[in-house]
Amino acid sequence: MAKTALLALALLILFTMAAQAQTPKVVILKLDDTIQPISEEYLTRGLAQGEVTHASAVLIELNTPGGLLDTTRSMVAKILASPVPVIVYIAPSGSRAGSAGFFLLEAADIAAMAPGTNAGASHPVIEGGQLDPIMKQKLENDTTAFMRSFVSRRNRNVDAAQDAILNSKSYTVDEAQKLNLLDAVAPTVTDLLNQIDGRTLHRFDGTTVTLHTRNAARIELNPTLREQILDRLMDPNLAVLILVLGGLLIYLEFNVPGTIIPGALGTLLLVTALFALNLLPVHYTSVMLLLAAFALLLLEAKFPSHGVLASVGIVALIFGTLTLVDGPIPELRVALLTAIACGLAFGLITVFLVRIAMLARKNKVMTGAGALVGTLGIAQETLAPRGQILIHGELWQAESPESIPAGEMVKVRAVSGLTLMVDRVPAITGPAN
Repeated sequence: MAKTALLALALLILFTMAAQAQTPKVVILKLDDTIQPISEEYLTRGLAQGEVTHASAVLIELNTPGGLLDTTRSMVAKILASPVPVIVYIAPSGSRAGSAGFFLLEAADIAAMAPGTNAGASHPVIEGGQLDPIMKQKLENDTTAFMRSFVSRRNRNVDAAQDAILNSKSYTVDEAQKLNLLDAVAPTVTDLLNQIDGRTLHRFDGTTVTLHTRNAARIELNPTLREQILDRLMDPNLAVLILVLGGLLIYLEFNVPGTIIPGALGTLLLVTALFALNLLPVHYTSVMLLLAAFALLLLEAKFPSHGVLASVGIVALIFGTLTLVDGPIPELRVALLTAIACGLAFGLITVFLVRIAMLARKNKVMTGAGALVGTLGIAQETLAPRGQILIHGELWQAESPESIPAGEMVKVRAVSGLTLMVDRVPAITGPAN
């Protein structure tokens, strides 16, 4: 009986494993942000997961305003080279695949959209200045050639795809479907997987694959904590705020040595902000402008100019912050309100703190024996030449170059160890009546 039970259990396990092996799997990613290096890292991990689990497809649920062209090129290359079929699905309703997102949509083996979504407006944008006609033409030709390189292989409408680049056309679901830019329209992921089940795909590498997605087991791959944190830091406004706060905390540590916490926290914030900005397209001319602004603020504290140097420094700080990140879309640029707030706050606080520090250095020492120089006291006994005097309720040994009777006023001119060097203060006599 025991052997029979063990055999039945082994057969049950084998049947269960066989059933699981035959159940199709779909790895699901959700990209709901700008397209930047952290998005590429997440996509790479998802494609690798699809390959390891032998998934039938990797589905990317996409909602993006666009992003960096270099990152887009790299992500498209990974989608085209993926051993697992890739589905890009613009969802839920109200979502969009703007700019860079349109490239990802058209690069996928299956391009799908939910009702009430749109895609397109993919004209390349260079922030920070207008391109001359030749450079503009070169950029457009390069970008359209990039689009044609995979749209034609996907048997989709090349002219309509190029129109999204050259004329910034954006398409609704119905328009994209009529123009042969889509493979499916579905309100939900379930409906989409049921629609494309059994469809034969001609992969980019020339192979043919039949999709098995109906009732597929869904493996949802969530961003790691590291990816979530770095993704938030890809917001230039947050990166700039952290940078400014870190700088102020480090400056506070220099002004109040030994507090440790402001310096340590400020260093952490500063390094974090620099790491985030390193992943973004930073305009290095703006970095030089920020350094010049800081120099002007320091000069204002040292050479008062009735606010002229401080004003110019603050304006330079605001303009440098505003143009610091050279992003192609508004979501990847520093907002005007952020630039003004950071510029004014950092500029005024810097001038205030530096001026306090410089005034403190010029002020007379107010602690220790050195603080007694110039102080008046009363001789408690005749100084001939040594004796005791009373200053601030304390008795001190004093020495005078001349004899001073008890009760006379004296003034401290120097300190030698624990002995005060004093001079007699002449009595003030009023006018004769």
